[in-house]
Amino acid sequence: MRFTATTANVSGAPDSVRFDVLAWSSDADRDQMAGVWNLTINPNAGARGAAAGERGGGARGGGGARGGGGGQGAAPEPAAGANQAAGNAGGAAAPPAGRGGRGGGRGGSAAPADAQPQTPEAALAAAFQSAKTMGYLWSSESAGYSLRYAYRLPQPDGSERIIFATDRRLGAWNDLWKPAGGAAATPYEFTVIELHLNAKGMGEGKTSLTGKVTIDAASKTIALDGYSSLPIVFKDVKRVNAN
Repeated sequence: MRFTATTANVSGAPDSVRFDVLAWSSDADRDQMAGVWNLTINPNAGARGAAAGERGGGARGGGGARGGGGGQGAAPEPAAGANQAAGNAGGAAAPPAGRGGRGGGRGGSAAPADAQPQTPEAALAAAFQSAKTMGYLWSSESAGYSLRYAYRLPQPDGSERIIFATDRRLGAWNDLWKPAGGAAATPYEFTVIELHLNAKGMGEGKTSLTGKVTIDAASKTIALDGYSSLPIVFKDVKRVNAN
């Protein structure tokens, strides 16, 4: 599924962006992230197990750090398709070669499996680093952002909420995503994005760039705390195709 939008209330606005969703996170993925945030699940244990599988499986040449982990081994193939689609659409360039390198580096520098992060923010950051890529966020930047969480919440009236999360903070290497108006930026190393769309697939989106992350008690997913009070960062959001 694909969504387009225009940025607002950040230093690089207006900028055209696109979300390409390759797969949706499952309820099990949702519960995993909620448990990590609540510090009842250690994200480093899974990361260490994946790293061991990569070393034993000899998958470095095929898929970088993600190639040795069972179901994750197929990830590079759809990612390449997303990159090609981005090029055909005149969007941002494909993620740099360093993206695979980051994955390899994570395996080598992962914390011990028994080293539980001490804060929900640190735990969630670690979980996103080792999570599968569910899609990409493209902007005018030379590289895209991997979506490590993509959870869809259909509503009874036909509208929907969509929760995305990246494993890096938007604007990690530039000032294009600096909050406008002197708003205080949150210190998260990742970004949670929440889109609210009507029944026609149009709406707006906000982020954790200035908002806090929480667990939505009703939907049991990570989400933005106090969504209604946060500034709009993605306006004119549109669902442009669906499968």
